[in-house]
Amino acid sequence: MWDKQTIMMIVEGTGVTLYMTLASTLIAYALGLPMGILLVVSAPGGLKPNRAVYKILDVAVNIVRSIPFLILLMLIIPFTRLIVGKSYGATATIVPLALAAAPFVARLVESSLLEVDHGVIEAAQSMGADLWTIIWKVLLAEARTSLIVGATIALGTILGYSAMAGVVGGGGLGDIAIRYGYYRYQADIMIVTVVLLVALVQILQMVGTRLSKKLDRRITR
Repeated sequence: MWDKQTIMMIVEGTGVTLYMTLASTLIAYALGLPMGILLVVSAPGGLKPNRAVYKILDVAVNIVRSIPFLILLMLIIPFTRLIVGKSYGATATIVPLALAAAPFVARLVESSLLEVDHGVIEAAQSMGADLWTIIWKVLLAEARTSLIVGATIALGTILGYSAMAGVVGGGGLGDIAIRYGYYRYQADIMIVTVVLLVALVQILQMVGTRLSKKLDRRITR
């Protein structure tokens, strides 16, 4: 059963899973990072409080986060087809993955930025720093360790989402596990895909943890 073709299928599935996870994470951060910053800036007591903007964004983030990924994936099939021309396969799966992860990323970013010492922000304001300077050189710079930890969490979550997309032919290890491990009762393939998914999460977690420790200025060498 474990011939060259099967092994190559597993290898290619691993590559596809990484492709979906990394691409979706990049897009999710392109959407979620500005959302998280805006949540912090417009919040009551923020740098530029705006109750209307904060409430609208807060509710929108909560609504999208409350929709289970598989349901969201099916709900936006027309939108996915409009963007990439089809609703199945690895590239098509990136669309719902990114949209599902963006609100989650926004909350991670919001949480990280809220950890920044308010005294540092006040010091920057007292020196005449404008809003964008405070955002880029104070908030994001001071929260970089927490942001990297959050990115590691996001990668693991999106990797799990990508496996669930296998139910609708999303490609990658999840698709292999469903098609061969579940529908064809090949338990060995199911076990291998699960082990590989766990290994990928552990590797991403290890890399993220080491990078965050390396950039953490609070750690003395």
